Amino acid sequence: MGITSNALGEAMADPFEVTIERILPGGVGLAHAEGKTLFVALAAPGDVARVRVDRVRGKVAFATIEEILSPSPVRIEPPCRYFGTCGGCDFQQLDYQAQLDAKVAIIRDCLRRIAHVENLDIAITPSPRQWQYRSRVNWQFNAETQALGFFERGSHQVCDIAECAVLVPELQQTLMRLRAAIPSFPDELDELEAVAGDQGVSLSTPLPGFSATDISRKVAEETYHFNSESFFQINDGILAALVTEVTHNERGAKAMDLYCGVGLFTVALARRFTFVGGVEANPDAALFARRNLQFASLPNGRIAIHDVGDWLEANAGPLAPVDLLVIDPPRTGVEEHVIDGILNLKPKRITYVSCDPATLARDLKALLAAGFDLATVAAFDMFPQTHHVETVVKLNQAK
Repeated sequence: MGITSNALGEAMADPFEVTIERILPGGVGLAHAEGKTLFVALAAPGDVARVRVDRVRGKVAFATIEEILSPSPVRIEPPCRYFGTCGGCDFQQLDYQAQLDAKVAIIRDCLRRIAHVENLDIAITPSPRQWQYRSRVNWQFNAETQALGFFERGSHQVCDIAECAVLVPELQQTLMRLRAAIPSFPDELDELEAVAGDQGVSLSTPLPGFSATDISRKVAEETYHFNSESFFQINDGILAALVTEVTHNERGAKAMDLYCGVGLFTVALARRFTFVGGVEANPDAALFARRNLQFASLPNGRIAIHDVGDWLEANAGPLAPVDLLVIDPPRTGVEEHVIDGILNLKPKRITYVSCDPATLARDLKALLAAGFDLATVAAFDMFPQTHHVETVVKLNQAK
């Protein structure tokens, strides 16, 4: 293997050979050497590689690949010239089926280790586009170096990007225009958010020649208005399937949509329930949710602009019980005190939409302990070429 009796932490300067066993949550490859567990960046399962340890934390070492000695059968040549330097993508080295398989394995791993849920049947819906799918972006800008792009892997240095293989063409064209306009950027500018809709691109920072106006996107039969200041999912091609998973076969008197954003699920639910309430802390997103309900002529929907935890503390008891509770929190998951509020709503069914399997598993463990039964788990490849995955879990109130 190339390592002597020295502790692995003392052999950091010397590359050595390992075999990548599988992909772990976080997207890193798993290997073992000298009694330590290695997390290897940008690996493929089955790779035999020469790696160098970057740092050691207890019995875990973090390593990078110096040389592929025998490539995995699922390893491919990354098409992006910035791959490995840019921190945006970490799965371009895997063929697409291997990416999907790894994401299902990541979900299973998190639910097994954290929520103690075994033997899950998890189907994953592939993205209709593996490339040029990303319709929302946050570009970083370094005024000193004039670099415009994304943070480099593991740092806050800006990787200067001329083209990005996962951006929709409208955003790629916007990037090219922005790069030409760099000499006119204000001194204080350090980032730019942009989102593409059916009418073009909305940019967060007003710049000459660039629009910051509201735009919209049609998903299935619904139209959603938003802008770069309000969250909207980044992969338009898979949204119809996601909304269908969340809302199909759902009917009843009362539903709640927590962390509702601009109302992606709220609007669809308002066609199926007598009353639907959405709660969103971001004022821009909440106002768009109200606008989207109004545009759809759905007066039975109400949006509260409020912190979810505080809103539940004040309103969960009087509103209970609800037939369906939809939760779509940020990557950090549901705050601990929100779980109590959720239980006070006394939902008959819960649908939890998550972009992070680890925080999903943590919250799922609490809900299962509170008396809910796991019904289904479905995955959606919202983020091709990365280890991130969207998961929809459905829970029923225990009989």
